[in-house]
Amino acid sequence: MLTTKLEVLVNFDSSVDDQFLEKTIKTLKTHDGIKEVVFKDGAFVVETVLPSANVLDVVGSVTGRPAVIQGFGETQSAVAMISDQSCCNKILGVVRLQQTAEGPLVADGSIDGLSPGRHGLHVYESGDLSQGCNSIGGHYNPSGETHGGPGDPPDRRHAGDLGNITADANGRAAFRIVDDVLKVWDVIGRSVGVTERGDDCGRGDGTSRVDGNSGPILACGIIARSAGIFQNPKRICACDGVVVWDERDKPLAGSGRRGQGDHAPSEGGCCGKADKTTKGSNNKGGRCGAGDGGSGNGKTCCKV
Repeated sequence: MLTTKLEVLVNFDSSVDDQFLEKTIKTLKTHDGIKEVVFKDGAFVVETVLPSANVLDVVGSVTGRPAVIQGFGETQSAVAMISDQSCCNKILGVVRLQQTAEGPLVADGSIDGLSPGRHGLHVYESGDLSQGCNSIGGHYNPSGETHGGPGDPPDRRHAGDLGNITADANGRAAFRIVDDVLKVWDVIGRSVGVTERGDDCGRGDGTSRVDGNSGPILACGIIARSAGIFQNPKRICACDGVVVWDERDKPLAGSGRRGQGDHAPSEGGCCGKADKTTKGSNNKGGRCGAGDGGSGNGKTCCKV
């Protein structure tokens, strides 16, 4: 099975010695789905067929310390930060894409806040979030084919048809999809989105041959180039000073990354009052995301 290499940073203190590292590597190698582990330049390089979210859970459990993904894949990589494009961000996640040397693309990620069950995952034509997920267009379909599934030949599917992901009882979907049609270099600047319902992969009626009857897009994000393993030496975000160990406990953007501000959510709903949250306009609160009204992502909040 096609493997992926992950660069995993662990928040070790100065007391960690070579004996502990060797024991950790030995233990990690015993887990199903992990093929190889080495410790290099202060990070674990894990070769695996598991979703990256599962690898983080395993590394964190074995070491007893926080772990984060610092690099994904050895060749061309991309990433999309997924959200429902609202102030409250009830759905959040990340999707990583890697074009492997063997040819296929690996789509790996985790998304939280979904209803339990299947949801469609697709790449969309546009990276335009001016109206949230409503303005990213249809499925990426450069050849003009009808909708299908990831196992269908290229002339019987959209290039952006990645099939389904499944959320567990807690609303988390951790996934790893291998696809032979989609190419990373074709989708930079486009969007990836997750839908309300499962995708029937063109096997049903109604809009099956258009969108798999998967319903509206719940959350989406723009696909951007990202670092492969050992291509990102930073441990502190230069833009806001957040260290990598705190990233997983911080929102992707907004005043919550740096402290409380005008757009910080409070009890009672989004920005304090859910009925004053709007989308696609620039009313009293301005646009959410940067904490100072400047993200330009099409989301608006009220001030409290």
